[in-house]
Amino acid sequence: MKRRLDSDLTKVGDLPLTRSLAKQYAPTRARLQFIEAAAEIIENPTKPEAAFLARQLVLCTLPHADPGDVPIFTRRCGAVTLTLVPYLDRRTGKTIGYPFGSIPRLLLFWITTEAVQKKTRRLELGRSLADFMRAIGLNPDTGRGKRSDAKRLAEQARRLFRSTISFEATEEDGEAIREAWDDMQVAPRGEFWWSKASPEQSALWGSWIELSEGFYNAITAAPVPFDMRALRALKRSPLALDLYAWACYTAFAIIAKQLEPQFVSWKRLLRQFGAGYTDSDDFKRKAKVGLRKVAAVYPGLAIQTKPGGFTIHANRLAMPTRPLVEKPVNRKVIHGETVTPNTVKRSPLEQV
Repeated sequence: MKRRLDSDLTKVGDLPLTRSLAKQYAPTRARLQFIEAAAEIIENPTKPEAAFLARQLVLCTLPHADPGDVPIFTRRCGAVTLTLVPYLDRRTGKTIGYPFGSIPRLLLFWITTEAVQKKTRRLELGRSLADFMRAIGLNPDTGRGKRSDAKRLAEQARRLFRSTISFEATEEDGEAIREAWDDMQVAPRGEFWWSKASPEQSALWGSWIELSEGFYNAITAAPVPFDMRALRALKRSPLALDLYAWACYTAFAIIAKQLEPQFVSWKRLLRQFGAGYTDSDDFKRKAKVGLRKVAAVYPGLAIQTKPGGFTIHANRLAMPTRPLVEKPVNRKVIHGETVTPNTVKRSPLEQV
């Protein structure tokens, strides 16, 4: 009887549902790396690696997927609009395509960080593609063939550096409408000496780019600080990178102004980050996953799901900063009238 009962039993691991779950939630290399990165940040929250990004690029982001053969790409946030125009290759008469996905985002973080810290428009990319990959948090040994990180980085860097980015803002003041715009080529000068087939191969000359004056001024005027360790952990998802940057920016406002937890609706989040999604439910599912990852790499950030959206609150910044102190007021005389900086009208772009 006992032998017959034993033969009728089925191991839990042999059940179809269990096999499916084990395959779906298996501890893959990517998941283990993310867990290790999150654990390191939680154990050492006061030892971040500084990274920066222009506030306009936090609010208006690059495309997640390839927009395809369209003349321009636009992304709106409130009164501010980002417009992206790809470079036209004069040899072929065709554009080289839009920068999209995670890699251009990591490049923008790197560009802004280098410009802020070194205070120069000329940025050195190194003597090998592998060196540059490591600098922005990529692994030169990952992937092979057309989808290798080396080839994707070289292609996306070319698309980003040669593109033109515009920020436009409008503001209504009674019957008057104020418009402000800033059209900027990212890097009008540069040289690449890279081997995509052999990323580790060094060149006799180093690769470099020179940012346009307008783009350099825009990204260094008021950059938002981040933890580079978190960016490396989230590098596989452009949506997660966008949500992390937005969460850091939002957390700064909450802490600086001592605000209560802020409610954010899924519709608002979709308008800001979901332009490329045709299914709102699909965006919501992916945003939830992204927000969980963001909370895992941001100690002190609290995200709680609510009907129709979620609340976000923080008790510390992602990057420690100096205490906010009141600066002395500089008074100027303009046309015989004494004014302070608060009484001078600023461009809508400067108020983002």
